[in-house]
Amino acid sequence: MKPRHWTILFIAGLLLPTLSAGAEEESALLKALQVEMNRSFEKLGDAEEAPLYYIMYGVSEQIRHSISATLGTIQGESSGHTRVLDIDLRVGSHELDNTHQIRGRRGFFGRGRGASRLSIDDDPLSIRATVWLATDRAFKTAQERLVRVTTDRAVKVEEEDLSDDFSKESPIVHLESPASIEVDKKAWAAKLKEYSSKFGEHPFVYSSGASLSAGVTNQYMVSTEGTKIQFGDTHIRLSLACSSMADDGMRLRRFRSFDARSWDKLPSDDDVMAAIDLLVEELAALREAPLAEPYTGPAILMNRASGVFFHEIFGHRIEGHRQKSESFGQTFTKMVGELVLPDFISVVDDPTMREFGGTDLNGHYPFDEEGVRAERVIVVEKGVLKNFLMSRSPVAGFTKSNGHGRREAGRKAVSRQGNLTVISDKAVPFEELREMLIEQVKSQGKEYGLIFDDISGGQTNTGRGRPQAFQVNPLLVRRVYADGRPDELVRGVDIVGTPLTSFNKIIATGDDSGIFNGRCGAESGWVPVSAISPSILVTEIEIEKSVKGQDRPPILPPPGHDPVAEE
Repeated sequence: MKPRHWTILFIAGLLLPTLSAGAEEESALLKALQVEMNRSFEKLGDAEEAPLYYIMYGVSEQIRHSISATLGTIQGESSGHTRVLDIDLRVGSHELDNTHQIRGRRGFFGRGRGASRLSIDDDPLSIRATVWLATDRAFKTAQERLVRVTTDRAVKVEEEDLSDDFSKESPIVHLESPASIEVDKKAWAAKLKEYSSKFGEHPFVYSSGASLSAGVTNQYMVSTEGTKIQFGDTHIRLSLACSSMADDGMRLRRFRSFDARSWDKLPSDDDVMAAIDLLVEELAALREAPLAEPYTGPAILMNRASGVFFHEIFGHRIEGHRQKSESFGQTFTKMVGELVLPDFISVVDDPTMREFGGTDLNGHYPFDEEGVRAERVIVVEKGVLKNFLMSRSPVAGFTKSNGHGRREAGRKAVSRQGNLTVISDKAVPFEELREMLIEQVKSQGKEYGLIFDDISGGQTNTGRGRPQAFQVNPLLVRRVYADGRPDELVRGVDIVGTPLTSFNKIIATGDDSGIFNGRCGAESGWVPVSAISPSILVTEIEIEKSVKGQDRPPILPPPGHDPVAEE
């Protein structure tokens, strides 16, 4: 669940902080948080009914610059600077506190905590005044909620998992200078105009654009355990998008983004232009592609598509809090030490990885939002489940965090993925994988198999009361015919299924690991993630028709592409 404390802890004796490299001075913001935390803990720590045993103040400071362009013109430009305060305040004890889930009340794990905006000026009294009022609200709410927690335990059956509510972790002191970034807005506005104007050369492109988002996120954390953390990181994203419509009303889109931490890691102008040409070419092909029909049979998910597939279908089911709460389906809770994937596949989640193959990873972070150092976690080794991704909310058999307590500012931290990596001991060149696909098509008596080139995302249900199923949304799908006919692009496809069945169908992988960089939305909000995977061959996958619009395409051609009207 949440962070740690500072200097000395009472309940477990003296805990000495772990010191990290980068001994910079504390910022004025961190000092103000420390002063107010000490005052609050001293004054509120002796409540008789519900004693305060832990506070962590976390501030997420974001500085963002964005520029967007369409058809060679600037559509918008903005800059922003915000600081959001999150308070993790706990009354009771590590064994049972106010954060304990009240059964029958859905969604507590991800419920917002009434985050407060802080001044972006480093005025200590202004900062402390906001923190003081927020702490008062949090303390009163926590006391009231602990009463409901104890009542819930008294009137309901015993819980399946009686693990503590909060783990005891060693405090960390790590101070870095806040991150910063400079954006040449004039130069980037000119680039984006040029990029976006290229889409406008094609009359079948109904909407399009190029955008840049660049900024920094600085994190500040102090806790009554002794944790004191100050660090930051930069992120740049260049996005390209175009969309159209088929004659039957189906909306079609293509999208490409490039993520980096520094300007030199972004692609060259020539590479961006080549990416635009490919997006337009694919969009044109989709307009002419036939609608797919419902299908079950062999398929290849290309590397990036496979990464999204594993993130959605597998990754969310090995997040620790889903093993504890009885509102979740607990797909793998009782399967530690058992085979859950083919024996040639291992899965690791390693937020400490900054890059893979020269590409920066979105899912990198040194410390999670609970102030725990990020760790490389071997989740599956040669098919056998070994571990879960853990926050500070213990589950049976796993009492410590491994640095995966994550959240969007203003939400409650839960265990989340970082850099999920699929590793295969049965990798072959892609051409061989494709031949294996054709062999499967023939042996099953099918006319064709499928190759999923790109996936936009998906959704998966991990809660009880509904089927433990998933739906993944491909953007680019090809039929591969057993008789040697050329591959055929199809559209209007959703992948559906259930996780345990789907994983048993994987029979081989390529040697072509690729990266999906994106953001994932779940109970604790939107967090940056990466998924790294080779292409995978499955003996069976199920697709169904996706939702299709009913509007006709525009009656007139776009301005500039109507020869009669322009005369």
